[in-house]
Amino acid sequence: MILYHGTNVEFYEIDLSKSNRYKDFGQGFYLTDIRQQAVELSRKRATRDGGTPIVQEYEFDESLLQDSSLKVLCFERPTAGWAEFIYKNRSRRKPPFHHDYDIVIGPIADDGVAYLLDRYEEGSYTIEELARELKFKHLNSQFFFGTSHAISLLKRIK
Repeated sequence: MILYHGTNVEFYEIDLSKSNRYKDFGQGFYLTDIRQQAVELSRKRATRDGGTPIVQEYEFDESLLQDSSLKVLCFERPTAGWAEFIYKNRSRRKPPFHHDYDIVIGPIADDGVAYLLDRYEEGSYTIEELARELKFKHLNSQFFFGTSHAISLLKRIK
């Protein structure tokens, strides 16, 4: 399978320490299997932070998702479990939440995530309501690679 990473800065080595800790699935390297989504993300980053829109392409052997050497979590669609996982990863509570998945796959949460998570935390939403509200309106997907082992399985092709 081909996966895409939208960025505003060219790089050739993936450094997990440079990624934001408080993302949907935690601190890791994020890709998508939808090229247009990566294009849009690269443009958004370049507009916001400067630089040039760049879409990197990686090859990944998807049969490895069934490999017992990888710990994989997959969310087929927005569910209460998906919303709770995002809530834990984005929460800035101490101690910070940390999971041990090599790869996590699932939908991207809507841009208004911080507001919605605050409403859930204060008790205004149930976890089911949060999942429904977090559902992104467009087709999207994200692949989180969170360990050096998982990263080593990506082959950059462009």
